[in-house]
Amino acid sequence: MAKEININLIPKEKLALANLGDHIKDQKFDDKPIGYFKDAWRRFCKNKASIVAAIIILIIVVFAIVMPFFDNGTGTNFDTYYAKKTSRNFFLSQFGIATGDVEKDYNERAYINEVAKGLAATGDWGSDRENNPITLGAALDTENALQPITKFKEIKKTRQGEEINNIYYAMVDEYVSVGFIYKQVSYEELERMKEWEADTGYQLLYPLIDTKSEYCLDPDDANWWYKTDSSGNPVNVVKKGTREFPVKIEYEDVEDIVLEDNYLRYTSGAKKGQLRYDRPQGGGSTVETAEYQVRVLYYNYYRYTHDNAEPEFLFGTDVSGYDLAQRIAMGLRLSLLFSVCIFIINFILGAMYGAIEGYYGGTPDLVMEFIVYILSGVPFIVVSTLFQIHLAAKVGAIPSLLFAFVMTGWIGTAGLVRTQFYRFKNQEYVMAARTLGAKDSRIIWKHIFPNTLGTIITSSVLAIPGVIFSESMLTYLGIVNLNSRTSTSLGTVLAQAEGTWTEKPHVMLFPALFISLLMICFNLFGNGLRDAFNPSLRGTEE
Repeated sequence: MAKEININLIPKEKLALANLGDHIKDQKFDDKPIGYFKDAWRRFCKNKASIVAAIIILIIVVFAIVMPFFDNGTGTNFDTYYAKKTSRNFFLSQFGIATGDVEKDYNERAYINEVAKGLAATGDWGSDRENNPITLGAALDTENALQPITKFKEIKKTRQGEEINNIYYAMVDEYVSVGFIYKQVSYEELERMKEWEADTGYQLLYPLIDTKSEYCLDPDDANWWYKTDSSGNPVNVVKKGTREFPVKIEYEDVEDIVLEDNYLRYTSGAKKGQLRYDRPQGGGSTVETAEYQVRVLYYNYYRYTHDNAEPEFLFGTDVSGYDLAQRIAMGLRLSLLFSVCIFIINFILGAMYGAIEGYYGGTPDLVMEFIVYILSGVPFIVVSTLFQIHLAAKVGAIPSLLFAFVMTGWIGTAGLVRTQFYRFKNQEYVMAARTLGAKDSRIIWKHIFPNTLGTIITSSVLAIPGVIFSESMLTYLGIVNLNSRTSTSLGTVLAQAEGTWTEKPHVMLFPALFISLLMICFNLFGNGLRDAFNPSLRGTEE
């Protein structure tokens, strides 16, 4: 039995007649049609993951574009003394990050040598040692910016038999820890160094070491400036009568040790007994034409060669001594430009090929699909390897890699376009255009292709992260070499850092992080575009 419906639920006095054209209060109706792109933008904005991915991609692109403006030559000129150093940035160091410090442990000999670098850099070796001795402890107590050891963590003592070995745990500034090096310079360069010292107030030239002395541990190492025995342990030379004999320093309290310098001095003339800061090494018979050996503090030498700028590297340095941030920016620019170019080329080729297949069908479609079937069976890594072997020497590594990607990269776009054309070519508006005498080219590009453009583009965008991953893989494996002084790839940076993962993880961590972000974000962004431009979702609420 049908259920009766009560039509008197609303009292008659509550009802009122409305004239045609009157506006109903408190009711708003949006009768404007929503355009295709506006509707797609609205649905894209509702996809929070795609929005975040787009922002991250934008940040990465800005980073790749902006970083070259902060390059003072460290991205294209490597510095072997600062290779594999950790992050150092004076602004970030205020917050306790990117300080350039690393944690190290030392035995007594290595610890003394580390502290001695800062002791020698301040010029305290010129003090009166008998009346005012300078100890290692005093060197650490002063606020010395050129002291490598910045902080003690602990001193651990372990007993082995009757000997006591001290192990020193400390935070060390890797850039200051380089200490001193020898340089061969011309007379003009030597004069420029002296002028720079006078203008800036920084000491660059330091006394040479007597490398022929029996107390010199290593003639090639400019940091062993104090007298040591054959094992590197510091000694004091005590005069007794006419003989000199070394007294080995005991390690009861390392901080109270007074080091005795082993600097080279003039042996005759008016300068007898004075320290030597330079020494002719040949190359000419006059003062102006001779080459000179000098001993410089490398931290100040870096300032000297970089317009007084101190070493700052946002991500540290790579295994060759390049600025890692600049090299990553180079790799990002190469990967992004390369992938976008390949995307455009493959999109054009695939669209043309697939449009012809799908529109004409029949025998042309069978022949063209047979060609696609053959090409799709060729492994990409084999193609890229053969091109690098036989083609790279003629046209270059990048063009040959481009040919490898283009050779088969358009197949996916062609298949998608072919499917879309089979879907739309028998629609009423196409038949109407054909009836009115429109040419095939006009029907293809003016009527059918625009309706498939959204789906094709959004699906093709997903090929960009695939190109980035493939390019990084090929350079990482060494199949393709894109590394030079002015350019590199993320895969090359990763490959070079492979052997330093446990010792210097930052060299591999930063490029791997950027590759991962690009891959994840481009996939999320592409998925968001695909959903936004999907005609089947038009007008729906998610």
